[in-house]
Amino acid sequence: MTAAPRTGRSLRAGAGWASWRAVGLVAGALVMLFPLYWMVVTAFSDQGALTSGPLRFFPENPTLDGFRRAFTLLPFGQFFLNSTAIALVAMALSVTLNLLAGYVLAKYRFRGQQVVFIMIVSTLMIPVQVVMVPQFQLVAGLGWINSYWAVIIPRAAEAFGIFLCRQFMLGIPDEVLEAARLDGAGHLRIFWSVVLPMSRPLIAVLVILTFMYRWNEFAWPLIVLNDQQLFTVPIGLSFLQGEYGTDYPALMGMALLSTLPVLVVFALSQRQFVEGVARSGLR
Repeated sequence: MTAAPRTGRSLRAGAGWASWRAVGLVAGALVMLFPLYWMVVTAFSDQGALTSGPLRFFPENPTLDGFRRAFTLLPFGQFFLNSTAIALVAMALSVTLNLLAGYVLAKYRFRGQQVVFIMIVSTLMIPVQVVMVPQFQLVAGLGWINSYWAVIIPRAAEAFGIFLCRQFMLGIPDEVLEAARLDGAGHLRIFWSVVLPMSRPLIAVLVILTFMYRWNEFAWPLIVLNDQQLFTVPIGLSFLQGEYGTDYPALMGMALLSTLPVLVVFALSQRQFVEGVARSGLR
């Protein structure tokens, strides 16, 4: 006789907690989306309206003058092409190398395997600024200064990507690989026909993280690129910030456009990204 009322109270309490949790999630989402919204408002606002008058959460007279000034001052079309080429080539190369290295460390047994893995992971503790000078000397010695390869090659294989691949591929059953070997498949055949199809969520994670990192990279391209025709979008954005004043509509307009490729890549791979993060043990 008392079970039903208690169950009803439990259901109402659970529903109330779910409602409050939904409210909290919505509030958190609004807080995180507000900078993007303010970027849009600033990009379509007039420079004079931003520097004078009260704060406005909507552009009073929406205009595209900020976009026009940005493309007039600097060749942002070329900057976007440079960033796209560098990000795509670096992403393809980095994802390939990380997958191969992770597969070897996860599924092959050789002397010193754990030592190699620990040495790779330990490089995550080294600040990027520490290796910039020797990296620059190496790139200069190869004659790659002021070229795409100077930006792409030095970070082609990432320790974090190798770690992520190894953790994911440890979950692939060894019996599946042994069955492929009994059928006469070689190492590359197993990797291409068995491991890669089972690693689609992992590949989505690597694609998103690598593309985002390469697209937003600023310090290293600024060091190794001298020709303006080779500059990337982040470098171009820095030139819109003047010493005595900043054209905020132009700056925010180009920043808004620079976020679109990352948003598109994430939207296309969102489901696989979440699954890959969960299965890789990444927290």
